[in-house]
Amino acid sequence: MTPDPRLRTARRCHNVLNPFHSTHYFSPDLGREMAAIGVTDRNAAYFAARSAPMGAVGAGAVTAAFYNFKHDLVARHVPAVWQAASPEDVLAARARAVDSTLRRLIGEEALASKEMAEAAELALRATEACTRHARPLYAAHADLPVPDQPHMAYWHAATLLREHRGDGHLAALLGAGLDPVEALVSHVATGKGMAPKFLLATRGWTREEYDAAAGRLRARGLLTGDEDLTLTEEGAQLRSGIETLTDELDRAPYEHLGDAGVARLTELATGFVGTALGNGAFPPDLIGKAA
Repeated sequence: MTPDPRLRTARRCHNVLNPFHSTHYFSPDLGREMAAIGVTDRNAAYFAARSAPMGAVGAGAVTAAFYNFKHDLVARHVPAVWQAASPEDVLAARARAVDSTLRRLIGEEALASKEMAEAAELALRATEACTRHARPLYAAHADLPVPDQPHMAYWHAATLLREHRGDGHLAALLGAGLDPVEALVSHVATGKGMAPKFLLATRGWTREEYDAAAGRLRARGLLTGDEDLTLTEEGAQLRSGIETLTDELDRAPYEHLGDAGVARLTELATGFVGTALGNGAFPPDLIGKAA
């Protein structure tokens, strides 16, 4: 079946919206703001910042919604993190971190520009067609108010679109029979995933668990190689099918925005994220197969 070109266009739009959302996770501003409210551990700060819209949930809810983190790591920090700071305090700290991060990476002039206001309007319009059912992270974020400042409204909308697609992606991974570690390993093998050293440092899995998952994928005929993991033809088809299904599940917001709107949003988003990347938003070796 020939892929729908509009779905490829929507994916390109997502690919420049998602990193705009993600800049704060790699920013020293998040650590500083979270430490100021009593959350000093980096993993705890991440779990709290991303799950706070769901309220003071337990480890099980976070593990389920995040999918590829080891439950033992999550349980080490959740729900204990809510004793240090309430979800409301965490959301306020996250907003301050996002604001300062974007001011540093994008620049005051760009944040105050008519292009930023236009990007916010387009992205928010796309979110009008997002749906809550079976999308816990999206649904929780969708209950938050839209910020007044255009750059924060744009970040909020990018977050909604990112989590909407992400929730659908987890359903696709589950349907493909990939457990959390296998999902990570197979993504690394595409050459587009986070480098193993970052995964092992942040997701809680040991090297032995990572290697065992690679072994299971080899046994299924999906993976080949030892140090340089490579997808077989069957593995590549599986990962391609996951992305295609994710595209299908995320079709509505971009169809609602329309072809011209998606093209314009992609253009604007590309410019903003390009500036952020040029100003060091992410580690230079974040993506790749290197251990």
